[in-house]
Amino acid sequence: MSDVRVRFAPSPTGVLHLGGARTALFNYLFARHNRGKFLLRIEDTDKERSTDESTQAIISAMNWMGMHHDEDIVVQTTRIDAHRAALHKLIDNGHVYRCTCRPEERAAEREAALAAGKTFIHRCDCRDGQCRPDAPFVWRFRMPREGETVFDDLVQGHIVTANAEIEDLVIARQDGSPLYNFVVVIDDAFMGITHVIRGKDHLTNTPKQIQIYRALGLPVPQFAHLPLILGLSKRLRSAGVEHYRDQGYLPEGLINYISRLGWSHGDQEIFDYEEIIEKFDLASVNRSEGALDLQKMEWVNQQHIQKCDGARLAELVLPFLSREGVAVAPDDPRLRPAVETMRARAKTLVEMAQNMKFYFIADEGLPLDGDAVAKFFTDTTCPLLHQMADVLTAVGEWKEEAISAAVHGFIESTGLKLKDVAQPARTALVGRAAGPGLYETMAVLGRESTLARLRRAAPGLC
Repeated sequence: MSDVRVRFAPSPTGVLHLGGARTALFNYLFARHNRGKFLLRIEDTDKERSTDESTQAIISAMNWMGMHHDEDIVVQTTRIDAHRAALHKLIDNGHVYRCTCRPEERAAEREAALAAGKTFIHRCDCRDGQCRPDAPFVWRFRMPREGETVFDDLVQGHIVTANAEIEDLVIARQDGSPLYNFVVVIDDAFMGITHVIRGKDHLTNTPKQIQIYRALGLPVPQFAHLPLILGLSKRLRSAGVEHYRDQGYLPEGLINYISRLGWSHGDQEIFDYEEIIEKFDLASVNRSEGALDLQKMEWVNQQHIQKCDGARLAELVLPFLSREGVAVAPDDPRLRPAVETMRARAKTLVEMAQNMKFYFIADEGLPLDGDAVAKFFTDTTCPLLHQMADVLTAVGEWKEEAISAAVHGFIESTGLKLKDVAQPARTALVGRAAGPGLYETMAVLGRESTLARLRRAAPGLC
């Protein structure tokens, strides 16, 4: 066991979206690759927006993706006494001061800076003791004005920030309740975090947090700031992991895809979970942003559907069949064979369920596509289907090979070609002109349903 300790620290104010899931995944992969610890912290200090339902939804999504945390969950609001103790330590050693500046004053400064084409940095007179007595205040951290804050980011490289460019940040409210850049330092130190792996949007926070670590005499972890994900529209940003689960993605398909949004291992595209863990390295994470491509995500998921164990795939598709209004027992003998006819054709479990439900619908209730019926159920073809049903009655063992031999024998005896009966037969069996192979469809349907559906065919039916 190594000393690597990383954490994922979501705010329970919504769902676990793809960006958060990718951050959690990279932390998890790094921990498992290095035989370290993957920890979970719930940052619930936003009391108005944080909910227990969001917390449970985030944990459920992580569990579905196989990202099980080590050790007990740390809930930020349970550590308020520790946060306030750290604040008092900074007050006592002169690293923070009261600030009574009014929001409208800051707004005026910002507008003036923007008008002059300058970067806005609030220079607070309260730092020198010129605050208003008895006025409402916040606690500001006293940043150094000279020198530079330097760190080596494990993804972004050597980062240098002039301290003069960092304003004194607010770290706590008047009542001592802490704000993000302060509390995250205290909790990461408490949890013994060795590596902070997070999105690049936090990069500007890191110099500020490093100065707080130093002021408190705490060890500074290593940082790795991940590239952002481009192409996340407002709708996609609000779509959580459960959205993709409900759309029929396998967890390994989603994991494989989002792992490749910023990380690569040569030209390889498809990875098993254990293979990603084995090969994952922060040195192979790109600095540049990755773009979300839903078509590529579907393709990756399709590859994992094709690789999935048949028994597991059959179990996974059952709730999606139920959503289609088709009740199928887990031990239905047609289930596994039906799945096998569809795994190469389906990008998602939703698509698989929609395309295979015809196997489990009562023969007389099978919906028929009107265009296919009009095109293929004619005065010529329907009698042929009835004749083919009579021939298939004599098939001994109802297997794909025997069915194929019987159909080919019927075609040869009538001087027809397969194309003369294939599409009409598929329409009768499946309900539409597209579907799996004719003989495998018959084999899965069984003798009784196959004959009943072929004999049902009639011009103008439906």
